Amino acid sequence: MKEAKANGQYQQQPQHQNGHLSPFKFAKLLDPEASWDKDQLGDVLHWIRQGMALVCGLLWGAVPLVGGIWFVIFLALSTGIIYGYYAMILKVDEEEFGGHGALLQEGLFASITLFLLAWVLVYSLGHF
Repeated sequence: MKEAKANGQYQQQPQHQNGHLSPFKFAKLLDPEASWDKDQLGDVLHWIRQGMALVCGLLWGAVPLVGGIWFVIFLALSTGIIYGYYAMILKVDEEEFGGHGALLQEGLFASITLFLLAWVLVYSLGHF
């Protein structure tokens, strides 16, 4: 660990590799005591939502499901899981990260695009 002198005392700084922070620890994803900065939590929520969008899109297209209700179900499922993850598992203070709206919107529009792309592609290729 590198040490930096601040106020006459040495403090440990995170170790950098090629200008980046040391590797992310996956145990932190389920640790309610872990500290999160806004960018880290945003990235985690974004990629969880993208994974869900891909899985749901592939599943919806393979089954085959059609209709707007399935789109609404995806939105409700995605939002519910994201909210449950940061509020109940990580127990983060929403106000510290810009409120519910900021955290719930993290990766939403990209996940809608990925979900629709996967759903339409799998449905079209498999059922036409």
